[in-house]
Amino acid sequence: MRTRRGACYPEPGIVTTVCSVAKRKKDVLILAHMPKEYNFCPKKQKKCSEKTVTEYDYFDTLPDDLVISIFCKLSFTATSPSDFVSVFITCKRLKRLALHSLVLSKASPRTFSIKAKNWSESAQRFLKQCAEAGNVEACYTLGMIRFYCLQNKGSGASLMAKAAMNSHARALYSLAVIQFNGSGGTKSDKDLRAGVALCARAAFLGHIDALRELGHCLQDGYGVKQNIAEGRRFLIQANARELAAVLSTGAAAHHFVSKNVQSQLRHVVASGCPLLSDFGCNVPAPEPHPASRFMAQWFAIRGGSPGSGLRLCSHVGCGRPETRKHEFRRCSVCGAVNYCSRACQALDWKFRHKVECAPVERWHDEDDEDAGEDDGDREVMVMEDS
Repeated sequence: MRTRRGACYPEPGIVTTVCSVAKRKKDVLILAHMPKEYNFCPKKQKKCSEKTVTEYDYFDTLPDDLVISIFCKLSFTATSPSDFVSVFITCKRLKRLALHSLVLSKASPRTFSIKAKNWSESAQRFLKQCAEAGNVEACYTLGMIRFYCLQNKGSGASLMAKAAMNSHARALYSLAVIQFNGSGGTKSDKDLRAGVALCARAAFLGHIDALRELGHCLQDGYGVKQNIAEGRRFLIQANARELAAVLSTGAAAHHFVSKNVQSQLRHVVASGCPLLSDFGCNVPAPEPHPASRFMAQWFAIRGGSPGSGLRLCSHVGCGRPETRKHEFRRCSVCGAVNYCSRACQALDWKFRHKVECAPVERWHDEDDEDAGEDDGDREVMVMEDS
């Protein structure tokens, strides 16, 4: 293609360069690898020194506000820590902007879902920066790690409380479990009424485990006045929400055994049965939270036990350890599994332990051996289909 003066446009795809005109002291874009007759400045007809565009950083011309906005989107949509951390090694300016409080406050759990084997002071520092920026997910994650893994009970509980005050449902439920078990203290530190209150708040926000826990508390009269009908209603609501979560992912068609699901759901609600999975809906187990996954990895690296005589919750998606001996309740039939909460017991019973549970005699001998130690802390839970 030619201009009016007859000059040809350069071929597409040729790498552009920057030429500096000595007399005018101004940078002008020209083309590299051009024929000699075109390798000059158009008006002055003089040769120019060349500088490749790769040396020119166009990102420097962007205002900070725009770059921060881009990083906010990146931190919110990152699928792994490497997607976001790779920005830090680019240059000092990008590192400074990537660590802006607004960017860190928007970071998703996957952005700081660090594996236990990669835990370090810098990882803890990054999580702490996110928490100080007001990221409630970071407050909850770092709080769980400090409370259960690093044995820093005060700092961990305060971080979870900070997230709970911002209506973080998982933090509310975790604090409820701590109150139910008296975690970090003795059996006398249990506060069942406080646990029920925290559980009710988390259930109001739609947390499925909190709905289950509250339903069992009402059925058993645990920390609250017994109300079997109301407890049953909460259990149905928990399973309905669990089913809705699966339906929203679009993967439900691969998990349902029955073809007439809707009619079965109507039958379930009408009959008042709290477990939808017993009526043809093989609902898959929910994906563990990054904090729970971190704790499971942390103790697996250390031999699967948090300390001498202490046990982990048998529900694989939990990861919580005991903070004192016999803190968790165990199956009254087989005595081989133990749980931090009734919600974990219900989930593990439904997905795994139901087919494994069998009465054994061996744990009666364990009771005799441990009778003098801390027998008052041992609580036995009965496995039920509800």
